[in-house]
Amino acid sequence: MLALRLTRGTHPLVLARRLLVAAASAGVGFLLLCTLGHALGHPEQAPASTLRLLWCVLPLAATVQFAVAVARTDPSTRPRPGLSAIGLGPARLALLAAASTAVTCALGSAVALLLYLHLRGDLTGLPFDGAAAGLLAGDQPVPLAAVLTLLAVVPVTAAAAAALALRPRPAPPVEDVEDETMPSGLPWGVALIAIGLAVETYAGRSGGGDGLPLPGRFDGSPAAVLAGWVLTAIGLATAGPALVHGCGRLLQTARPGAVRLLAGRVLMTESRRVGRPLGVVCAVLSGLLAAASLYGSDTGSDAFGPLTGLGATLILACTCATLLTAALGSRQGHAPVTEALLDAGAPPTALRTAALLRAGVLLAVFLPLTWAVGELAALPLKG
Repeated sequence: MLALRLTRGTHPLVLARRLLVAAASAGVGFLLLCTLGHALGHPEQAPASTLRLLWCVLPLAATVQFAVAVARTDPSTRPRPGLSAIGLGPARLALLAAASTAVTCALGSAVALLLYLHLRGDLTGLPFDGAAAGLLAGDQPVPLAAVLTLLAVVPVTAAAAAALALRPRPAPPVEDVEDETMPSGLPWGVALIAIGLAVETYAGRSGGGDGLPLPGRFDGSPAAVLAGWVLTAIGLATAGPALVHGCGRLLQTARPGAVRLLAGRVLMTESRRVGRPLGVVCAVLSGLLAAASLYGSDTGSDAFGPLTGLGATLILACTCATLLTAALGSRQGHAPVTEALLDAGAPPTALRTAALLRAGVLLAVFLPLTWAVGELAALPLKG
């Protein structure tokens, strides 16, 4: 009840972010229900239905990541003076954030159920002249237990992830607060990227492996290619904070001025907050570049089905929204520093120039990296 009251009284921007989480949850829930429809309509193809269910893990992971990012930046779950006196300490606030996330995702799951039943014709006739009835097994009864189980996956997973991410942690030592070293994930990230590309290369040269069908069409991709791409994505996410930290150090080299110093210090301070979502976006864009390079010709343009497009849209939208949410949280985190600089007489143009400089150096580093990983991933598969 407290989570619902806080949701009703929050800022419109916070409500908009929660509605986006609900929309992403509805998309993933609909994909899961479509997988159930395929299993009901094709009981003899149980392995294919299982593989389609595994494909839904990627948009599910992107949605959960977005939900956790929104929970992190929710002002209603931040510790404030006086809350501990009424029993709302850090642990209770983490549970409150998990409850709010569960309510938001449950709303999206309910929308997905209504859309699924509507397209099947269970509510009011058959829309689109019954074109979706065959895909969703409209002639078969809906198993209620299976539907509720699938629809509970997103709320339960997102709530558990939010509670785990926002759990209270012991304060770091004073000497660690001012630690200016590179996050130590760069070697592991580079190793995972190399292993992932090697797995994709081996899969492309062997040309074997059972097909791993996406929801819809596009069922010619071997399982090893997907495994290689997942390893590459994990590697980019692991190396992202170190790359952002390195960009901050790069800005401060060769006798920097005040603007470069400010931009570099902000990047170094916020590297762990922004680097991981930026690495995930880089991985997703590189995967889309590789898919466009492989299936962008006229002969392969019909390989993608509507549900495949929905899944890809969910992954791209959720990862980009996570990055924007992390950037907004970073801006709110160093707002006191910005106010102090303005009070000290710093011109606002210098702060805007520093922000543009940070964005420019990140684009200069991550755009070529995205293109290179996408081309390397697609190169062995073209043969």
